[in-house]
Amino acid sequence: MELQVKPLAMAVMVMSAISTFAIPHAVADNHGAMVKKGKEVAEDRRKGNCFTCHQYAGAVLPGNIGPPLVAMKARFPDKAKLRAQIYDATANNPNSSMPPFGKYGALTDEEVDAVTEWVYTL
Repeated sequence: MELQVKPLAMAVMVMSAISTFAIPHAVADNHGAMVKKGKEVAEDRRKGNCFTCHQYAGAVLPGNIGPPLVAMKARFPDKAKLRAQIYDATANNPNSSMPPFGKYGALTDEEVDAVTEWVYTL
């Protein structure tokens, strides 16, 4: 007995297979690229320059003005709050010494997103 698959059924099976295997890998690859870009922006002296004030694993000659960047998921379970802190720390604390990177355009929204993704891995 020969099994015949109708074109619509075949398309559904193919799309199901693609969504099961290809999309998660694409998302993981994109996230990895975003984290890498975030680290590059954070360590760029003309951009984030995070290590000037913060200690984190791998930082060369880090500062100690800001808190160390460790256990960030525990400290910021809501990633949106972490992003808001990076975008404009003075919104929560007008006396913060952290520059409002996004508010004043030192970093683009995309760069703030990338730095947030990187910091969230620490």
